[in-house]
Amino acid sequence: MELDRIPLWRGDSVAVKQLAEDFARYLYLPRLADPSVLVSAIRDGVALLTWPQDSFAYAESYDESAGRYRGLCSGRNLNLADHTAAGLLVKPEVALKQIDAEAPAPGGNGGATKPEGERPKGGQEECGSGEGNTKTESTPRPRRYHGTVSLDPTRVGRDAGRIADEVIAHLEGLVGSTVTVTLEIEAEIPAGAPDQVVRVVTENGRTLKFSSQGFESE
Repeated sequence: MELDRIPLWRGDSVAVKQLAEDFARYLYLPRLADPSVLVSAIRDGVALLTWPQDSFAYAESYDESAGRYRGLCSGRNLNLADHTAAGLLVKPEVALKQIDAEAPAPGGNGGATKPEGERPKGGQEECGSGEGNTKTESTPRPRRYHGTVSLDPTRVGRDAGRIADEVIAHLEGLVGSTVTVTLEIEAEIPAGAPDQVVRVVTENGRTLKFSSQGFESE
């Protein structure tokens, strides 16, 4: 529903990673309790028998030279490791067009070959177990992040807002993450700070609960 309401599609498809970033970043989207909620929704949507009307298809990647989706999957169980796995959600009308175009001609080979998106009888087979998921499971994930940036003192509000939206929001959206943000201020005053400025800055810093602050003569 959110894919079509906003919309969140990037053309005919959208990467799973991009969709996870969208939900972590944009305040007008529902707040997910856990990224696994998104993964479950994707699995359920792909597995729907009514996916052409109600949801979407899944593809492992897009082959630009051939103009087709690789590993196209629909109407069956999806083996999706997590929200960081490589893969794309594909608009149903676009997926159906490829499935119909690649379906074998009737009687051509006795029906031995099925189009990638066709649901197998019994519905027990899985799709989406491509290279992207294997890489996610075998490669250790980084557990810490640190970053330092210099801000323009005349545009601190603007720059801090961008950092909050484009960096901090993504880190806070990860399950179990603890994010600490520290602002460090250093000022060189060749002519010396007037008493009034010393008093105002010190009082304001105390009110804003600075953990440490102070002026120095040397």
